[in-house]
Amino acid sequence: MSALESPAAEPVVEWVIPVYNEEVALPGAVARLTTALRDFPWAWRITIADNASTDATPLVARQLARQHSGVSVLTLPEKGRGRALKRAWSDSDADVVAYMDVDLSTDLNALVPLVAPLLSGHSDLAIGSRLHRSSRVTRGAKREFVSRTYNVLLRGALRARFSDAQCGFKAVRRDVADALLPLVEDDAWFFDTELLVLAERTGLRIHEVPVDWVDDPDSRVDIVQTAVDDLRGMGRLGWSLLTGRLPLTDVRRQLDVRGRSGRLGNQLGLFALVGLASTLAYALLFLLLRQLVPAQAANALALALTAVANTAANRHLTFGVRGKESLAAHHGQGLLVFGIGLLLTSGSLVVLDAAAPRAPHGVEITVLTVANLVATGLRFVAMRWWIFRPRRDTDQ
Repeated sequence: MSALESPAAEPVVEWVIPVYNEEVALPGAVARLTTALRDFPWAWRITIADNASTDATPLVARQLARQHSGVSVLTLPEKGRGRALKRAWSDSDADVVAYMDVDLSTDLNALVPLVAPLLSGHSDLAIGSRLHRSSRVTRGAKREFVSRTYNVLLRGALRARFSDAQCGFKAVRRDVADALLPLVEDDAWFFDTELLVLAERTGLRIHEVPVDWVDDPDSRVDIVQTAVDDLRGMGRLGWSLLTGRLPLTDVRRQLDVRGRSGRLGNQLGLFALVGLASTLAYALLFLLLRQLVPAQAANALALALTAVANTAANRHLTFGVRGKESLAAHHGQGLLVFGIGLLLTSGSLVVLDAAAPRAPHGVEITVLTVANLVATGLRFVAMRWWIFRPRRDTDQ
């Protein structure tokens, strides 16, 4: 069992320092941070979150807690920075929970800019960014390359908009942490990225603070292993988002995130994937059915079958709607949009038949594919702004 020792009463902001075998660096870090917090405008607490250190770190941490009234200690039996932050943040009674790495590479003049937007209600999460154009960063070429490459991968694979996932300087409103932390699976270094991506997909506001940052030459992070673990985490998280396994709609409702239907770019990407699969299925069905029935009948049957599957897939994947509520209405509206698509595609066949009565099946497929692309665009507009439009009474 873990134990929380010497807590300070009723903090507004709780600063967590996750540590593992940091008996040398920890005293200096606590001294610098407590000094910087003397002029901090809100009540605060520092929590040293020790995750299964094997050296004298737990003893040093307890000594520091006795020396400083605003310092407490959380001891965990298992290793993992993400695990330590989850536990410390979940146990906190502060309005805002934050963390920083023990090396204090980030200039502590950024303490107030980090938490002020959260306490004012302007933002939901705040992160220090070493990649902001106003930041001043001193670090080696290898770490600079790894950091920028990682963030480029995040933007490509998970469509992240934040600029720096791994800077060890972040803050979260506690109600946001309470809602998101149960969904974060990683207990190590991917924790930061997973939290931020889930926040973005929920529609929460992330404030970026430019920081002055100096690399710690004594850092013990295994860059190669961490990179491999992060890539695995990206794959796992991407699959969870694609399959709709995460209850982000429930989180939006819990946090009262109103009037946000999701990022247009994310929805377009998923809709395009569903649409591509639907178009290929439609073409295959049309060719099979065309051997048995006339072109108009083959078109209607193929379009009807793929329209039902398309509505179901977009409901679940693209727009994140779960459960049976409004299921019949959604499919009814989807069939109405299907009817419009049927008119477009059927009309295209009529025009083709008038212009070239004996056109080969390949030409028919080409014309129908173009008509289907137009119908697909109309379908997305209808789904986003009509069928699956977020309603204020349900916060879909």
